[in-house]
Amino acid sequence: MIRSMTGYGRGEFTADNRKFTVEIKSVNHRYNDITIKLPRALNGLEDAIRKEVMQKISRGKTDVYISFESFSANDVCVTINHALANAYVEKLKELEDRYHLSSTDSLSLVAKFPDVITVEKEKQEDDVIWDALLPALQDALEKLIAMRSAEGNILANNILEKTKLIEELTAKIKERSPAVVLEYHEKLKNRLKELLDGVTVDEQRLATEIAILADKACIDEEITRLESHILQLKDILHNGGMVGRKLDFLIQEMNREANTIASKSNDLFVTKLGIELKSEIEKIREQVQNME
Repeated sequence: MIRSMTGYGRGEFTADNRKFTVEIKSVNHRYNDITIKLPRALNGLEDAIRKEVMQKISRGKTDVYISFESFSANDVCVTINHALANAYVEKLKELEDRYHLSSTDSLSLVAKFPDVITVEKEKQEDDVIWDALLPALQDALEKLIAMRSAEGNILANNILEKTKLIEELTAKIKERSPAVVLEYHEKLKNRLKELLDGVTVDEQRLATEIAILADKACIDEEITRLESHILQLKDILHNGGMVGRKLDFLIQEMNREANTIASKSNDLFVTKLGIELKSEIEKIREQVQNME
């Protein structure tokens, strides 16, 4: 199965009055870049989360967002800073005595001062938290992979369609190639005769030089290599798997052969076909950039 690098997945899991929500987004990237954003209380699980994601994702820019809600009183710890509260109370009494003021709600006033009463989440064992988080993470990963696989299948079918067009263009170039060399050979021969009009030259040497020049316009090797690359491309797409880097390299090689064909040819028809060939290869290259 071929997968793209673009996808989204969301998973939830609730256990023991705790609810975990995991969202994963991924886009194309040259390497496997994973960013994890989670509550501070879960920082100890970051490595375990990263390992779980890396088992499923091999390439792409992946962002993992994790949120955690607790509905249990056991997860909350309320503390009172008595020393700070005493200091506030003493200063309030000092204000009352100095300025002859009175307060009927000193308790409420003291409680509002910062850091007198703090609410913290009780630290839980990582193993307990992980057992509740893992199902949500796995659910999000499965949905992400399903989306990446669906898009990868569309990309693969589209590339195969473009590959058929590339095969047709290559076949036309191959059919025209022998005639191009012969025509170029005749053009050189006629042109040299015009230039050497009245000058005696070694006909054998002249024929050899013309053959050497004409051979430089031959594109048989480039066509053969291009045909081989096309077969490899189709095999890779049919076999599936993590094919992004393989296809990226192969498309570079195909583009190189197409460039050589277009530059070596002295025939307008072949040059036109070569340009069309490069255009279709470039379209495939853009799509390959998003394959895992």
